[in-house]
Amino acid sequence: MENMRSLDRRSLLRASAVGAGVLASGLAVPAAALAGPANPSGPALVRGDRPRLTHGVQSGDVTTDGALVWARADRPSRMLVDVSFDPSFRVARTYRGPLLTPDTDGTGKLRVGHLPPGHRVHYRVRAEDLDGRTCGEPVVGTFRTAPIGREGVRFVWSGDIVGQGWGINPDVGGMTIFSAMAARRPDFFLCSGDTVYADGPLAETVTLPDGRRWRNLVTPEKSKVAETLTEFRGQFAYNLLDEHYRRFAAAVPQINQWDDHEVTNNWYPGEVLTDDRYTEKRVDVLAARAFQAFHEWVPLDPKRAVDRRVYRNFTFGRHVEVFVLDMRTYRDANSPGTAPFERILGEAQARWLVDALARSRATWKVIAADLPLGLVVPDGTANEGVANGRPGVPAGREAEIAWVLREIARRRVRDVVWLTADVHYTAAHHYSPDRAAVRDFDPFWEFVSGPLHAGAFGPNKLDPTFGPEAVFVHAPPAANTSPLDNFQHFGEIEVDGWSGDLTVHLRDARGASLWSKTLRPRR
Repeated sequence: MENMRSLDRRSLLRASAVGAGVLASGLAVPAAALAGPANPSGPALVRGDRPRLTHGVQSGDVTTDGALVWARADRPSRMLVDVSFDPSFRVARTYRGPLLTPDTDGTGKLRVGHLPPGHRVHYRVRAEDLDGRTCGEPVVGTFRTAPIGREGVRFVWSGDIVGQGWGINPDVGGMTIFSAMAARRPDFFLCSGDTVYADGPLAETVTLPDGRRWRNLVTPEKSKVAETLTEFRGQFAYNLLDEHYRRFAAAVPQINQWDDHEVTNNWYPGEVLTDDRYTEKRVDVLAARAFQAFHEWVPLDPKRAVDRRVYRNFTFGRHVEVFVLDMRTYRDANSPGTAPFERILGEAQARWLVDALARSRATWKVIAADLPLGLVVPDGTANEGVANGRPGVPAGREAEIAWVLREIARRRVRDVVWLTADVHYTAAHHYSPDRAAVRDFDPFWEFVSGPLHAGAFGPNKLDPTFGPEAVFVHAPPAANTSPLDNFQHFGEIEVDGWSGDLTVHLRDARGASLWSKTLRPRR
């Protein structure tokens, strides 16, 4: 129960036994590359008496008995995490975490465990000098462990952060949408990819078509496309300079996936770039550096992932299970989509998904897809997403998704909902075999949200293959509409603990509901 005043002694003793940290391996950073006050993405050169946490705290990948806690220090130090049910920390347990060193850009992650389900947990992180004599000022955060019974669950989702040249603007108070999401008091935040825009440099000012001026906070890493490991790390560091983002990250645990802009626009394995902005043209090289930075700076637990990378699943009580996809790593090259069969999930992930869905006992199976299924997303003369824009039988990547949908129906998996972002507007799509070129799948809903802080676009064309209908769309009148014009979005899912009813709200940047619908379980 959330009003429990302190951890009981037995829970604390059990928790201390799992205090070993999770320290990601990485490349050593030369001293010359470590930034000072002018470059907040690197360890500060100005030293005080004690180590300092530089970018707040984050938690993620919550389970019934714990969560992953993240922090970053300005110098080599030891990560310490105090855990309590009491925000005053009168009774707390200290976990000794990993060393925070330049090998991981000063970041570290520690899974705190052996906690009871469905409880509000308060944590504070300190950086301890390597000699163990002093600690820096603590930074506090909170999360709720996942429930196991018929409790209600509320979470928010969206994606697309700091894209198309729209960065942190102090004139408008920064990225205020994160405070609007925090005000909904969600149990967790599902980030549907494009957690950063490594290919989106920022200018100090942008003049809008109507003459208004947008002013960006700019760091060296955000002034060019990211190519080096240091530059990729700086993409994640930049977002955490925003006060709304930091407060949200401390208060709401995350479930993250990645998409293309963590590396470069519309990338696929084996691609060689023709973009003149890049000196390193090999996407596989860029993706490896980006992936290291992603895992250093994002509270994602690779031990929870099936492939020790991204795709994984989480259960929240009797009613909700979330299946997180990776639609980037295992895809075939972008193409017109006319071949009989192409991959976007890869065989292992596609089979894992249908098997895990069939095993699930949750009322609602929520598939977190970083790309929408039925929207056409062009990449020149090729296609970036699933849809190929052509009517008729599924071809290209559609054929793989058709297999997934067919297997879901064949195994009688009920109450499946797809959530996504990517296209920078919000929409509700209903898919039905009655309108489709194929008939052997069950009707389902796909809800789209975003962007969180990027240019707004859309709406995209719907491909008829799986019979989608756009029931609701909120999109801007012009491409790359700025965050000033209220076309930023997030979605919210609330599942009632007693009835199992699922209500979805598509919300604007202020948190106002633009559209909502309640779905009832088919059982």
